[in-house]
Amino acid sequence: MLEKQPIGDTVQIEGWVRAFRSNRFIALNDGSVIHNLQCVIDFENFDESVIKLITVGSALRIKGKLVESQGKGQSLEIQVEDVFVHGTADPDTYPIQPKKHSFEFLREKAHLRVRTNTFSAVMRVRSALSYAIHSYFQQNGFFYMHTPIVTGSDAEGAGEMFRVSTLDAKNPPLTNEGEVKYEDDFFGKETNLTVSGQLEAETYAMGLGKVYTFGPTFRAENSNTSRHLAEFWMIEPEMAFYELDANMDLAEDFIKYTIQYVLDHCMDDLTFLEKRLLDEEKTKPQNERSEMALIEKLRFVVDNNFKRVTYTEAIEILRNSKPNKKKKFQFPINEWGADLQSEHERFLVEKHFKCPVILFDYPAKIKAFYMRLNEDGKTVRAMDVLFPGIGEIVGGSQREERLEVLQQKIEELGIDEKELWWYLDLRRFGTAVHSGFGLGFERLVLFATGMGNIRDVIPYPRTPQNAEF
Repeated sequence: MLEKQPIGDTVQIEGWVRAFRSNRFIALNDGSVIHNLQCVIDFENFDESVIKLITVGSALRIKGKLVESQGKGQSLEIQVEDVFVHGTADPDTYPIQPKKHSFEFLREKAHLRVRTNTFSAVMRVRSALSYAIHSYFQQNGFFYMHTPIVTGSDAEGAGEMFRVSTLDAKNPPLTNEGEVKYEDDFFGKETNLTVSGQLEAETYAMGLGKVYTFGPTFRAENSNTSRHLAEFWMIEPEMAFYELDANMDLAEDFIKYTIQYVLDHCMDDLTFLEKRLLDEEKTKPQNERSEMALIEKLRFVVDNNFKRVTYTEAIEILRNSKPNKKKKFQFPINEWGADLQSEHERFLVEKHFKCPVILFDYPAKIKAFYMRLNEDGKTVRAMDVLFPGIGEIVGGSQREERLEVLQQKIEELGIDEKELWWYLDLRRFGTAVHSGFGLGFERLVLFATGMGNIRDVIPYPRTPQNAEF
């Protein structure tokens, strides 16, 4: 904003001190951009008691004249005429000093880490991506819906859910058989935090046509990895009258739109994050470094058509690949039906096809019950979008619209049909072809920022043994 102000104008700004050099040069930042604003104070004209309060982390209001900068690193600066100290920060105890901090240390200070360049840049990109997601769907005729956070259904069938209960944990009511008597619980049944809003979104797609959800989801999966969170955000569009091809078209168009949006609106932050990544990679062995810099990688996704490959073709490619033959894969590919791991997905994208890939028609046995069974009886109309550096970023499918087929799959998996009576009603009353997909938002932010750990792209990460803040 200050760039539009005429030189010589008196301006007033507020922000936090990032650095204070020689009792003269204040680097102030209000969080709106990556760049600090240099404020030059003539300490001889200010009371020493005020100068002492200007420390890293303190919050100031500064009034002064906007002038062209004489020094390097900035085109404008402010000649300070008046300073008001909103709040001080004791330099002996304020942890975010102008020096290099490890990400592990900053996770312990998650309430203050957004005041660093890296985390402020990441969170601005996260915010822009959120806006782009809503913008894309709203422009394309989708309706935004809020699915329940507390639910009695397990959309993924994985069973890794957080239980929601008001029963006395130490002394719950029991049935005659010694089971917990959930009839006495708040909802009168066993309930959990949602793992996905998909099933509920399907019901609304079958009335509104095209809907999307964008909300928190929860997995009680004991995974202490750089790619897993116990609480994360999911984007889940569901579309009536969409077959798998239309679903794949939408996923590709949607991802390209959101990434193009951050390229158009967050270039200063992306440039900073790219430099950070390049500096970090200099410490790694050559074979572990990324082939593409961050901005190049984002443009690579926007500029390339996603290659569409069946699971069966992908298995053949992987089985005959050098890393598989030389036993370089941690999980060797020996036969059709194997569940692909991140190393396989990245090989297909980064080494074999050298572009984003959409895999489709997966074995039914490794996919969820709601995916439409193909005519061969052994594969389903599933699709995953694979990205460089990250592997799977989107998972989706054409949904099973045939009542009798869905009932059979539910029975085979031992799912209680009574729990899904409402979901089966969609197939009883006006069933139609429909499709959808899920995108883990933090995976998208991870890709867009080049960060290495998913805990660093969400304000307060929830992971096993960690619910601080």
